[in-house]
Amino acid sequence: MELIKDFIDIFLHLDTHLDVIIQNYGYWSYMILFLIIFCETGLVVTPILPGDSLLFIAGSLAAKGSFDIGLLFILLSIAAIAGNTVNYWIGYYIGPRIFHDGKVRFLNKAYLERTHKFYEKHGGKTIVIARFIPIIRTFAPFVAGIGFMNLWKFSIYNVSAGIAWVGVFVFGGYYFGNIPVVRKNFTIVILAIIIISVMPAVIEYLRHRYRSS
Repeated sequence: MELIKDFIDIFLHLDTHLDVIIQNYGYWSYMILFLIIFCETGLVVTPILPGDSLLFIAGSLAAKGSFDIGLLFILLSIAAIAGNTVNYWIGYYIGPRIFHDGKVRFLNKAYLERTHKFYEKHGGKTIVIARFIPIIRTFAPFVAGIGFMNLWKFSIYNVSAGIAWVGVFVFGGYYFGNIPVVRKNFTIVILAIIIISVMPAVIEYLRHRYRSS
């Protein structure tokens, strides 16, 4: 229970915790942010790491001089793109083995074929939209790899979506994060970012449930 409370506190007061990291680790803070964004997008087991809110807060701290905004944007864009690429290859190599071995009951070859067709038809749009939806963005490249989405097609959308995602939130924080009303209500702003980010997934889930009922 205490661990959950600490985790929630980190999310809600991410700006304070990030500020402490900068004070303690200096330039190594860039690498810490790089690893967090890489893991959030590149490892299927870490979808709950902060993404949107972390980028926004990093941008707001860059406006105060804690980070170089250009270097921050470039490094985190690389982290986001590299994370998705690694996730794609994990799905590409591990996915078929799962289907072939038949050890996971709810996965079968028919599902693999449907996934492949889905990503061939809607893959680009899926990769771009998923970038802006927490948790889903962690699984999208993995499933794209399982479905053998064309690598060049995946890479084009991955690069453009990764740069757009990092740019929107980092520069959003840089230009708007230190406005007095935002600064005074930073916890509310972080919550709003999280809620707005997950809304598309919730709406789509409810629509699917409504159609199925």
